[in-house]
Amino acid sequence: MTRTRRYGAALLLAGVTAAASVVLAPTAAHAAGPAPHYVMTAFTNSSESNMYVYTSSDATSWNLVRSNAYTPPSGLVRDPSVLRHTDGYYYLVYTTNWTGNTIGFARSADYVTWTFLRNVTVGLNGSTGSTWAPEWFRDSDGSVHVIFSASTTGTAGQFRPYRITATDSALSAWSSPALLGIPANYIDSHVVKLGSTYHNFLKNETTKYIEHATATSLTGPWTFTGTGNWAGWGSGLEGPAVTQLPNGNWRLYFDQYGAGRYYYADSSNLNTFGAKVELGSGLSGSARHFTVLRENAGDTYAVPTGNRSFRSANFPDRYVRHRNSLGYVEVVSSTSAAAARQDATFTVVAGLANANCYSFRSVNFTNSYLRHANMRVGLAANDNSAIFRGDATFCGRTGLAGGSTVSFESYNHPGRYLRHYNYELRIDLRENSSTFNSDASFTVASPLA
Repeated sequence: MTRTRRYGAALLLAGVTAAASVVLAPTAAHAAGPAPHYVMTAFTNSSESNMYVYTSSDATSWNLVRSNAYTPPSGLVRDPSVLRHTDGYYYLVYTTNWTGNTIGFARSADYVTWTFLRNVTVGLNGSTGSTWAPEWFRDSDGSVHVIFSASTTGTAGQFRPYRITATDSALSAWSSPALLGIPANYIDSHVVKLGSTYHNFLKNETTKYIEHATATSLTGPWTFTGTGNWAGWGSGLEGPAVTQLPNGNWRLYFDQYGAGRYYYADSSNLNTFGAKVELGSGLSGSARHFTVLRENAGDTYAVPTGNRSFRSANFPDRYVRHRNSLGYVEVVSSTSAAAARQDATFTVVAGLANANCYSFRSVNFTNSYLRHANMRVGLAANDNSAIFRGDATFCGRTGLAGGSTVSFESYNHPGRYLRHYNYELRIDLRENSSTFNSDASFTVASPLA
């Protein structure tokens, strides 16, 4: 058998070696809680027809996952907003052109490769008006809305915020547009809900300040609680986008479009904010009008570190192993050849992308880790890139099959779990089935080698 430390971009996990072993009980849970993962979708100063995708573990330091990740079949992809829907897919909504009455939709299984779905006509203003800056908003009752700004007289007109509401679970049918209840000449509404209060951060097109309004209903009435230079950030701002930070505080991003710079400011309550800070990681001066999606990967279930082997929950004579740089669950025992037992033994270490999660380092190729690529899992040498670190990080979950098992959720693709299918290791979207739960559950065992 040829043994190698390298694999192609589409290959992932490495083989399994097995032997009868003593099951180790999981250790105490991490106090830090779930590991946040952030996805940013943006257009750039250099292109309004190509979307870029970035990821981060802390909403501060960003890594480019893919440039030109999505180009629509026609028109622009300005102001791209991203949502993770209940079907496990990522959905994009965006501005299709400077004038017109459509907004565009695309979909992705992994937020890297996108497929155009449709343009939706909102029926407000025909070809002479403008429909801009659509933003996803999912309410606490589960309803999904798109809030956009429209002018009936084109780019120089009096914009007002409207909303449409999804009328089916596939996000393919939408209600007629309804006014949000905000006065004329406001644009770029970004809405979040905290408790029973809706917070709307939006641009005053007259003064060019980002202002703040609150309401107890999505349709208002809205009360402006921050107007003019209320936060001290100055004027010439647009594109507000809000996300929650790992410490529970909130971060508001915004674009100083005249200077071509991007900033953020933080708040503990969404009412008062600190000073603006210029966004690093090569984003300021490049990325434009983005939104940031926070997802939580993993829970507080801890896994023993050090050398371990992982036994399949539903095929207890099979262990996770690497073979020819791909991952499998295969029959291995204490009487198997030494090479097979080594292939089925991994050193569990703090996650390369997030220390609250885990990475699995080969004991016989000590700079190589299990990682996923194109959803297949295999063994690969650590190139220390942000993409590798994310692909090689898995967050512990209480075993989906119950008992003393553990399951592993992909850190950079939350909702996808490490599982075997036809004995091959993959990361797949979670299914509500006993078969999936068993395929995605493992017992932590003493090392086979």
